[in-house]
Amino acid sequence: MIDHADAPGKKILISGGGRCNFTNIATAPDRFVSANPHFAKSALSRYTPADFIELVEAHGIAWHEKTLGQLFCDGSAKQIVNLLLDECARGAVDLAIGAPITAVGHSDGVFRVSFGTRTEVAPALVIATGGPSIPKMGATGFAYDLARQFGLKVVEPRPALVPLTLGGDEALFQSLSGVATDVVARCGKAAFREAALFTHRGLSGPAILQVSSYWRHGQPIGIDFAPGRAADWLVAAKRAGPRVTLRNTLAAALPTRLADTLAERLPHGGELVTYTDRELGDIAARLADWQFVPNGSEGFAKAEVTVGGIATDGLSSQTMAARTLPGLYAIGEAVDVTGWLGGYNFQWAWASGHAAGIAV
Repeated sequence: MIDHADAPGKKILISGGGRCNFTNIATAPDRFVSANPHFAKSALSRYTPADFIELVEAHGIAWHEKTLGQLFCDGSAKQIVNLLLDECARGAVDLAIGAPITAVGHSDGVFRVSFGTRTEVAPALVIATGGPSIPKMGATGFAYDLARQFGLKVVEPRPALVPLTLGGDEALFQSLSGVATDVVARCGKAAFREAALFTHRGLSGPAILQVSSYWRHGQPIGIDFAPGRAADWLVAAKRAGPRVTLRNTLAAALPTRLADTLAERLPHGGELVTYTDRELGDIAARLADWQFVPNGSEGFAKAEVTVGGIATDGLSSQTMAARTLPGLYAIGEAVDVTGWLGGYNFQWAWASGHAAGIAV
């Protein structure tokens, strides 16, 4: 195993706030983004969250479940890195850490990989170098270079699970930096109910990170600021307190600074009694689908993962092997399979790695 980084598992160490959200018990193929939504089914079905939990427990690692099926170490993400290193030692894996690769070739049925002063030869090569997200941790697009070198197609990579930026008129919301609230965020058919966070550059928080994987430049993002509320909730509020202002009504349901900013952008903002029921219904509808058009994202520097990658139509879903070059495999984030936030991408790494490992 060759890694150009000076230490193994750097991205694992920073995951989950340092506690590594190592899987999600709700893992299912429909929680992954890919040009082929069926590709992940085989690997995921043959190495499940329960299988990885069994391995975690065999190494004596205590864990707990947070919200939405997310599993974390009680201690540190270092425990997962140590688990993987222990498994490597058990399998007599030769680790070459801090070894930038200088050349990769294939001839006479074998692969040749040059790194440092060494060249290794083997009948199989597994591309497990991830995507370009978080380059400060050493991430690069090397997997795509290798794939193209060996005739595999690459689906255009783009940042995923990434904060979105706002400009123009929507820059008004940047004054809310630090404000978080429960929302439903939508992009196309994808919808997620979690927290949204306003930042000095735009929108973040779990709900926004989730929809960012589906977002394309120029698309709107819809935010429901009143999730779970009936369509006539403002009309009901008028009946209960006609002299209460719209701003104060919003402030009872939302963070005060957010209520102020929304009220500034809604009609006249006076007492509820001054609105017709229809006007209040229209305002409730807007609050349930407030449209933002991001002008971009914070890019690979802040993206947790990458959407796109090595095209799945060139790989076997059973073994992760390249269809046109025997002995070549690709796994994990390098492949065009991207999970939701919350441990899904780790589970894809374990499952796809297991599929390739069994085949090799």
